[in-house]
Amino acid sequence: MRADILTREYPPHIYGGAGVHVTELAAVLRQHMDVEVRAFDGPRDEPGVTGYDALGGGVGDASLDVLAHNLPMANDCAGADLVHSHTWYANMAGHLAAKLHGIPHIISAHSLEPLRPWKAEQLGGGYRVSSWIEQTAYEGADAIIAVSGGMRDDVLRSYPNVDPERVHVIHNGIDVDAWAAPETDDERTAADAVVADWGIDPNRPAIVFVGRITRQKGLPLFLRAVEQLPPEVQVVLCAGAPDTKDIMTEVSGLVSSLQERRDGVIWIDKHLPRPELVAVLDACTAFVCPSVYEPLGIVNLEAMAVGLPVVATATGGIPEVVVDGETGILVPIEQVSDGTGTPIDPDRYIADLAAALAEVVSDLDRAKEWGAAGRARAAEHFSWETIGERTAALYNDILR
Repeated sequence: MRADILTREYPPHIYGGAGVHVTELAAVLRQHMDVEVRAFDGPRDEPGVTGYDALGGGVGDASLDVLAHNLPMANDCAGADLVHSHTWYANMAGHLAAKLHGIPHIISAHSLEPLRPWKAEQLGGGYRVSSWIEQTAYEGADAIIAVSGGMRDDVLRSYPNVDPERVHVIHNGIDVDAWAAPETDDERTAADAVVADWGIDPNRPAIVFVGRITRQKGLPLFLRAVEQLPPEVQVVLCAGAPDTKDIMTEVSGLVSSLQERRDGVIWIDKHLPRPELVAVLDACTAFVCPSVYEPLGIVNLEAMAVGLPVVATATGGIPEVVVDGETGILVPIEQVSDGTGTPIDPDRYIADLAAALAEVVSDLDRAKEWGAAGRARAAEHFSWETIGERTAALYNDILR
């Protein structure tokens, strides 16, 4: 069997959870079948991977240039037994490849355009294009993989014309060994150097955020919650890739205001290699995921694998990962129904988030217990080997 995996993100160009998912999934599927990865961002040297530039150099519009990548990707899927696309950036390539070559098209649902209306700020009229691409591909797909039960519900609510029998839940995964805390003397020495370089004090409690600067991730809400935390608590922000200038301005202003009133507010605005990110996570007491929209949240699994308790919004697929009172705390949220995920009462959510964070860092022994339980849960329920086997089984079912 040959499966062509179509994606925007693939190493060395990864900026979000979908890119991590594709990278790990392709690696494990190669143990079962022939896999060709087709990605954006130009040529690659890795065997079995083809990178594309926009056809004809593109037209200068972000959404239309997605299609300028998709057309040659679809054409090159000749000879595949099936195609598997990830995110709207590659969905039309999968849809067209299925039509052109007469093969099944499978989609992995990592997020949904109707539930991210703030993207209109980023894409303008291109948001209507991305929404059309996604709807067309979803309604025509032979199977849809939802990365959580919550995401499956979102798919069926957003696209009622999709047959529920075609939507299957296969969770995101984590390589717990790759995300293990430093163990050897050499690893610890290297990790300590990273932590020192960023000015993190390992003797003070610290809360760490990792994510893109986008409305989805709820970073402004978290920054407002920080104002209510005890002064000894450090805040470490691994945050970059802003969606728009407006949200970057908002986040920058909130961070500057916090830094004027308290020490230990550290902003790492660059993408850290995995060993350095693990070092930063391991130096902290707890991980925070204040997302207002999160189909599953690979970042939560990464933090759990390192051994951190997770304080996260009880939304989307997060409750399928974080066990309240066992691996962290789920923060309740009531959200408006316009697709933005905005809290109905932002002040209440911010207060609840601050209280949960303060609770976690107030008992360091319990935080370590929750962190150990989280790592065990990640290893038991979210291994890539299991996810690869389930995905390969779905491929076989579709081909039969």
